[in-house]
Amino acid sequence: MQATPRRTLVRFAIAAGALAAALPFAAQAQQFPTKPVRIITPFPVGGGPDGVARLVADKLSRTWGQSVIVENRPGGNGFIAIDAWKRGAKDGHDILVLDNVHLAAYPALFKKLPYDPVKDFDTLLPLFKTHFFFTVSTTSKYKTVGDIIADAKANPGKLNYGSWSIGNPVHLGSELFESATGTQMEHVIYKETTQLYTGVSTGELAFALGSAATAGPLQRAGKLRFLAITAPKRSADFPDVPTVAESGGPKDFVVTGWNAFAVPPGLPAATTDKIKADVEAALSGADVQEKFKSFGYEPFPTTRAQFTQFVKDESQRFGDVIRKANVTLD
Repeated sequence: MQATPRRTLVRFAIAAGALAAALPFAAQAQQFPTKPVRIITPFPVGGGPDGVARLVADKLSRTWGQSVIVENRPGGNGFIAIDAWKRGAKDGHDILVLDNVHLAAYPALFKKLPYDPVKDFDTLLPLFKTHFFFTVSTTSKYKTVGDIIADAKANPGKLNYGSWSIGNPVHLGSELFESATGTQMEHVIYKETTQLYTGVSTGELAFALGSAATAGPLQRAGKLRFLAITAPKRSADFPDVPTVAESGGPKDFVVTGWNAFAVPPGLPAATTDKIKADVEAALSGADVQEKFKSFGYEPFPTTRAQFTQFVKDESQRFGDVIRKANVTLD
């Protein structure tokens, strides 16, 4: 019998060693999850984003046969939640909820971020998106968005609008509105969304952008009116509310808010594919869709490549607004 050359034996040993090293990762990807999973969110308990996260967590728990816990880490522009996630599990058992501003606005808004929006996250998929309404008091003199524009041009710097911080979608959407209409208005910051929309209802504010989730309660109570929706077309849930263009505003004026799930980069494809597929299945449930409707949220089905391009486009748009308005934060 011919002896096996030593060089061939060495090749066999190297290949066997590489296979043995890869087996744990392959097994982990096939078996994921192997322990309880955390969904770390920057949003407080209650409200739309938290409600969606908890619905998804419940469905994933049943699918995976493991506990899926929602851990709320609000505050600090979302940096508290991001830091907790970065210090957590690197194998996919810690999932992070990101708001659109974390990926698309903060890189241009903050001089220094405690994270890299490209290198630190593998943003798997969006959970939902929402458009905003121009909200005014039911006693407001404004009947259309065109009325707001005309008044703002006649009284530069005197009209005010509100939001709950600098750099959130409502603030940046309003800055975009100023830029698109060539107007100047005053930004008033409220501590909470409840105070913000109460301020609109009492006439303290001329208007504010608001979602169905945040401004809807006062609208349903008859204290707010929705002048227009910042979407390409009318909402099926609010068919009588025109688009911004239909209400005398800029053409193609669109402002969205959205949340996404992110995991650490570099996970096995089998793991990320499983998480993505199981989350998509959870989001497609009738109960989740009903919850979306109550919050004014929309499903956001998209491929990873399409979502990556969408984030790039959003980043460019918000970045242009932030630079033109000369808004920065330390």
